[in-house]
Amino acid sequence: MNFDKPMIDLVQEIRRRATSEDKPSIKLANPELLNELIPIYQASNDTILKTLVKELFHKAGNQWPDLLETGTKETQRLISKVYRGQIQVLASEQSMPQDSAKNRPKRMYRGQIVA
Repeated sequence: MNFDKPMIDLVQEIRRRATSEDKPSIKLANPELLNELIPIYQASNDTILKTLVKELFHKAGNQWPDLLETGTKETQRLISKVYRGQIQVLASEQSMPQDSAKNRPKRMYRGQIVA
């Protein structure tokens, strides 16, 4: 997809307003950028972020605003980490344990439980 100047500005503002977990996937170099924004839009409570994403989808074309409302295009989000310029895919979001703190053994120090 080709981005024009207003769309690039919208993507930059969306990236500023997004949570830190979502920022690695919001890049202009990401070919699945609009697909990645659908779950971010649906999970967000920030009205400004939702308005920015909706405006970007209206500028993108005819089918995109419909996908934003219905959310039919399911994508598997990957959690990635950038280290010294290299992108490392850690795991898919669905395969990450939800309650990892509950599954960990308790740490003991001198007979006391530490957090």
